[in-house]
Amino acid sequence: MSTSWEPLPSIYRSKQEFLASLPPWRRLLQKLNWHPTIDKGVRQYALEQRILQERKAIEQLKKENARLAASNARLERFEREHWSGLTPHPSTGDSLSS
Repeated sequence: MSTSWEPLPSIYRSKQEFLASLPPWRRLLQKLNWHPTIDKGVRQYALEQRILQERKAIEQLKKENARLAASNARLERFEREHWSGLTPHPSTGDSLSS
């Protein structure tokens, strides 16, 4: 006997949608606060989906941070080059001997 848990179909995106798909007697039991095993499965599936979405969001934020860091480095390099071109170079003493 297999004890592996199969994820629920993606049509059950929320608890309300899941409850709407149940027959009337199951909705009545739900109103009486009776929680069958499938409710745990729905909650677990929803939690797993949320975790996956958050991991994807974290990965996107990491990529965005890396892109912004590279842009900042280019801007800093440009500013250094720009400002170094505007300031006169310090004298090395060679101009005094001429």
